[in-house]
Amino acid sequence: MAKPRFIALPEYREYPEAEMKQRAADFYADIRRRRTVREFSPRPVPREVIEHCLLAAGTAPNGANRQPWHFVVVGSPEIKKQIREAAEKEEREFYCRRAPREWLEALEALGTDEHKPFLETAPCLIAIFAQGYEVTPEGKKLKNYYVQESVGIAAGFLINALHHAGLATLTHTPSPMGFLNDILRRPENERPYLLLITGYPAENAKVPDIHKKTLNEIATFV
Repeated sequence: MAKPRFIALPEYREYPEAEMKQRAADFYADIRRRRTVREFSPRPVPREVIEHCLLAAGTAPNGANRQPWHFVVVGSPEIKKQIREAAEKEEREFYCRRAPREWLEALEALGTDEHKPFLETAPCLIAIFAQGYEVTPEGKKLKNYYVQESVGIAAGFLINALHHAGLATLTHTPSPMGFLNDILRRPENERPYLLLITGYPAENAKVPDIHKKTLNEIATFV
């Protein structure tokens, strides 16, 4: 087994308590502006912005530092059309046959249905894949650990980074999503985790009138 190698903690910054409180409050004030958007402008997004946001996602903590994720950025109109057709096929099954009444009632406040035009309108789709194992150049399989947790954290980093850059996002999870492997030609060790739609919101974009839970509802201090 390889021996661990350690280095001094790089670039850590500690702030005075007053500044720490202000930074925490400022971050909350900014992140609370984030809303899930379903109406996008077709305006293109600079590739450099997406690249830096993906690099930020790649800094997420993960099991055994295996970094079990892969991001496929889709800008091709032809491929976006294929994804929309496949996703809407699964969504029709969900809304018309698979989803229990209770689930559909929970979604009513969001106004969603099987139609997903944003998959073609938005300039950028980011398909996030979870890698169950790696394959070495010699063909050996190396198991990854805490894959779902790791990819979930990375997805959160990515959503935050895109918001910080001034873009809107939508997490889309048609089920099943195996069609993404086929359309995007991803290997069998990868499974679609979610499809993140991103871009500028449409000029007259609207969002549901919903609210987040209070601190007392989501946290307990003991």
